[in-house]
Amino acid sequence: MSKPRILIVDDSVTIRKALLKQLKNLDAEVTQAVDGVKGLEAANAGEFDLIISDVDMPNMNGFDMCQKIKSDPKTGTMPVLILSSRDRDEDIERGFRVGADGYLTKSGGPGQFLNNVRDFLDKMDIIRDRRMLVVDDSPLIRKKVCGSLKKVGYKVMEAENGRQALDILNSDTKIDLIISDIDMPVMDGLQFAKELQSQPHLKMLPLLIMSSQDDRAMIRRMYQLGASAYMVKPFSMEQLQHSVEKLLSDHFQNLLLEKERLRHEHSMMLSSITSLIQALEARDVYTRGHSEAVAEIAVGMGSVMGFAPDELESLEIAARLHDLGKIGIPDSVLLKPGKLTVKEYEVIKTHPTIGAEILKPIPSMEQLIPAVLSHHERMDGKGYPYGIKGDKIPLWARIIAVGDIYHALTSNRPYRDPMPEERVLQIIDDARVGHLCPNCVDVFLKFIEQ
Repeated sequence: MSKPRILIVDDSVTIRKALLKQLKNLDAEVTQAVDGVKGLEAANAGEFDLIISDVDMPNMNGFDMCQKIKSDPKTGTMPVLILSSRDRDEDIERGFRVGADGYLTKSGGPGQFLNNVRDFLDKMDIIRDRRMLVVDDSPLIRKKVCGSLKKVGYKVMEAENGRQALDILNSDTKIDLIISDIDMPVMDGLQFAKELQSQPHLKMLPLLIMSSQDDRAMIRRMYQLGASAYMVKPFSMEQLQHSVEKLLSDHFQNLLLEKERLRHEHSMMLSSITSLIQALEARDVYTRGHSEAVAEIAVGMGSVMGFAPDELESLEIAARLHDLGKIGIPDSVLLKPGKLTVKEYEVIKTHPTIGAEILKPIPSMEQLIPAVLSHHERMDGKGYPYGIKGDKIPLWARIIAVGDIYHALTSNRPYRDPMPEERVLQIIDDARVGHLCPNCVDVFLKFIEQ
């Protein structure tokens, strides 16, 4: 999250200074108030990620301030942490009754205080901008559940049955968690859960079932169909809020773990591919560094074209891999110093398909394969391996083709010396008729000029 905004409400200058010192560890933006009245004014005037308040203060105590904050729709979603020297059970219970989200005693020490503040901020980060979908045919239940969720800061959408819910889920609306009844017309909760499981982009969404059916068989059936939690009606709105928060927190942690797993897999894959490229280029001193140079040109062209950072990263990988298939070409052909025979040239022409076959078993490489496969196609259809032409050639392949030719012509080869850059640029400019993509040539020349 961005720099957290915290309001400290305490009449003691010493306590406020001590809290400020602790909150520096969070790089927080801190506002101070000297009593409940000033604290309430500050809460109404600004947006805070957390309010930390003492209890015993002049003009308005912390309990009364908390109650007023929580009863106002404008400020009710701001979490309030009571920090007090009062540690009796009745004081703690009163704090929670007036709506406090947490209660700490000042004797707990700075470590406990800081950990609890972090927990509150993490909680709000999970809640912030999360969108719930409540599915129930009862308007009264929808109103009660939706009101409870909105009160703690969630965005909420409603559906009367499973069919309406699926329409919402398959639209452009982002939903983070589904709360559904079972007994509904048109499509009940059981069929709805089955539909969710049948659609890959929906099956991972947390699903909380709320139902008056407390039959053990039904509960087990819903868990089998992917439900993350099951609540039997009637239940309190506090129970619902805690269950939703727990499900979102678990789901968020699972997403982080999956993201880390994919990042690690991506890193390992890139290391393996880099090793393959190094093995390929180690065979031929004349092509050493070629893939890296072509990748640098491709990324430069992509930047001129306004590609997003993630697309530039994928384009760079595709460019680095464009000649991967040459690892399957015999040395007698790949390293031949003289002109290739027709038969030998046909062997060379297989390297795009070899590269594509190497990458095919790797799911994360799927979007790169068309560029690797098509970087020797021509706009007039006279290229290889399939003779496709024009805009049917993938854009990344058209970009890589320009960089490939430029670096090949400006580099040493066993059968010729490097050409002067001016001559190479002219050759590329002339190749816009028939061979290279005219738009990509324009972009390349602009990149070179820059």
